[in-house]
Amino acid sequence: MSQPLVLHPDRLFPADAATRAVARQLYALVERLPIVSPHGHTDPRWFAENEAFPDPATLLVKPDHYIFRMLYSQGVKLEELGLTRRDRGPVETDPRKIWRRFAEHYHLFAGTPTRLWLDHVFATLFNIDQRLSASTADRAYDVIAEKLASPEFRPRALFERFNIDVIATTESPLDALASHAALRTSGWKGRIVTTYRPDPVVDPDFAGFADNLRQFGELTGCDTGTYAGYLEAHRIRRAFFRAHGATATDHGHPTALTADLAGREASALYDRVKHGQASAADAELFRAQMLTEMAAMSLADGMVMQIHSGAMRNHNPLIYNTFGRDMGADMPTRTDYVHALKPLLDRFGNEASLTIILFTLDETVYARELAPLAGHYPALRLGPPWWFHDSVEGMTRFRQQAIETAGFANTVGFNDDTRAYLSIPARHDVARRVDCATLAQMVTTHRMEEDEAARLVVALAGSMAKAAYRL
Repeated sequence: MSQPLVLHPDRLFPADAATRAVARQLYALVERLPIVSPHGHTDPRWFAENEAFPDPATLLVKPDHYIFRMLYSQGVKLEELGLTRRDRGPVETDPRKIWRRFAEHYHLFAGTPTRLWLDHVFATLFNIDQRLSASTADRAYDVIAEKLASPEFRPRALFERFNIDVIATTESPLDALASHAALRTSGWKGRIVTTYRPDPVVDPDFAGFADNLRQFGELTGCDTGTYAGYLEAHRIRRAFFRAHGATATDHGHPTALTADLAGREASALYDRVKHGQASAADAELFRAQMLTEMAAMSLADGMVMQIHSGAMRNHNPLIYNTFGRDMGADMPTRTDYVHALKPLLDRFGNEASLTIILFTLDETVYARELAPLAGHYPALRLGPPWWFHDSVEGMTRFRQQAIETAGFANTVGFNDDTRAYLSIPARHDVARRVDCATLAQMVTTHRMEEDEAARLVVALAGSMAKAAYRL
């Protein structure tokens, strides 16, 4: 028997009546504000080509690691979900069968942020009023497929319907940015900017690193055989990205280690790296050196720097070898910031014109390390919880542990960090509701006045991110 799909108007608000009333008042101020999405992974080709999305499974299931990692943990093979194998081996190609398999397991997402996001999408975007299950799978598929075929559900139309102010995508330094170039000459008013993600030419452990360095030199006309030429290649590509709207860089390193090597030592390290002679310690030291080099470049060109640390990437070798990178097997690790960032901060931490946004998967460092660092160094800001912790509880824990030392002013609002385009409004709605609940509790416990809460909730909903990312 099917169950109704209900979005309660007070979801995520406090149970206490007085506090809930304040949360409602605050939410009324931000519910319909434009969305600022300063860090994400939507495909710019969607907006450049503006073609209809192919089917519900391809849009909602296959690109979302939150979905397929849960299903895989419960014994569903990724081949059954249509994910492409590296060896081009057989996988399910019927989108309706993939959707049915997802719907049969929808109950697994009870209590997760994924469930909040998806129910929001189903109810508000597709007007589905029955909870997804095996019995409702086909009906939901048909409703979604029919709507996706209509002009109102093309990528640009959805961008406008979602009331998105700006989206930043994330591209490799080897990307030609053809879709961004096409958007700039399309006449469409939607704002899509790129972000410089240099990992493929910074991380010696990145697959194809040697070939990436060769391409990097060819793209820029620089001699990447030398350290000086390699750094110049970064400057040239950063300028190219800025010409296509980029205001930020992003660095997905396994740790937050930084280094500040002398020129000769850095050149010798690069020689070992480029020739494939780097040890594990060399690789880590090179990544550390490059974070400091990227900070120097950001100080010079004004790009905001984001550091995503604390993930052991591709933890499951079977999945990595079969399907490749970014398949839901990145795991949180203990992360040091106080000692690891010191070489970088010794050089640049006191630069008020530089913005470095720190993210983490290690919640244990919120109060002990991140908040005190951001609460002192002018160059540092705290990014919101991400991936495993961009949830109701994760956001609440972040606010409880970080704000007392760093204040709201040293954070940057919210970013959705998603490839799942349709979930963007849902994720921002969750973040806004959590902030309303947090601020309402501060008001009713007399730690903040209502006018301060009203000002802050609006800033957290968008203007703070827009300012921090210089958008």
